[in-house]
Amino acid sequence: MNFLEEMQWRGLVFDHSSDLPQALAQAQIQKAYIGFDCTATSLHVGSLIQIMILRWLQETGHRPIILLGGGTTKVGDPSGRD
Repeated sequence: MNFLEEMQWRGLVFDHSSDLPQALAQAQIQKAYIGFDCTATSLHVGSLIQIMILRWLQETGHRPIILLGGGTTKVGDPSGRD
């Protein structure tokens, strides 16, 4: 299964860099990450879509990374909460 073709078929990719297909076609494992602000009251649909995309990345043999808290929270929350 080709990750990029699957994401385009599902309507989850609108545009990408010209280097992406070549990077994903290489034999080595590619890594991708998302980070979440832990001070938020809940996740939203946009968060779910990001998680679903990373799950498909994992299904096609690559490595997803999800970051919670720490620096991600401090960067993601401009209100100054700890």
